[in-house]
Amino acid sequence: MGDAAMALGPVTGARPDVAWGAAPWFGDARFLGAVSAEALAEACLRVLDHGHDLDGDAMRERFAPWFHALDVVSGRSPVPEALAAMARLPRACGRYDLAFALCDRADAAGRVMWTAVARAATWRVMGDPGQAAAAYEGALDLDPTNWSLHLDLADVRAEQGDFAEAVRRVERGLEQQPGDVTLRAVRAAFRTRLAGSADGLRALIDLAPALANTAYRDQLIDYACAGPSLPPDLVARARRSGGH
Repeated sequence: MGDAAMALGPVTGARPDVAWGAAPWFGDARFLGAVSAEALAEACLRVLDHGHDLDGDAMRERFAPWFHALDVVSGRSPVPEALAAMARLPRACGRYDLAFALCDRADAAGRVMWTAVARAATWRVMGDPGQAAAAYEGALDLDPTNWSLHLDLADVRAEQGDFAEAVRRVERGLEQQPGDVTLRAVRAAFRTRLAGSADGLRALIDLAPALANTAYRDQLIDYACAGPSLPPDLVARARRSGGH
């Protein structure tokens, strides 16, 4: 059963315009009573691997059998890590209610960091950075040495305009992972935005080519270039180092 679910995931992800989930076996009680939560969660992740936009009424209609499967399997086998992974699919489809319901079931079975991260990501997609920050704080309570959580929380604080707190969070991440290029670039960007540090902007310019995520790189450059009293020629150089 698990192999069948995981095989359907990439097929659905490649052609989400086709209602693959309407196959009779996928909604059959025997399948839903036997497939593991872990296998169904992996199938959800494979759907998302292709990166298609799934947030629309037509997509939600096609994915209704998936939502039903998630509801049934999560109720039968509430494995917290699996349910947190499952939540990514309804979130991508704009079914935030189901994403939160899966998180609630996961928490009822046992609190884990991944559930808090799933909540935070859902709040972030919904445009509520305050709730997202609170959820990331909860994730850090469960895994305080996770440097990537400090980075996520720093990004949310930057979205809120609190660059002092954003810098503090990045520094906490660097305590755990001092050599990470992304953390160093983020610290340089947020310090520059906060205090107008020309040295910080130069550091960001030097680190920018090492950032694989070009959209994130350009966002950091935009943050930094809005810092106070920066030399115009240095700002122009920083923008040239990005995609501007």
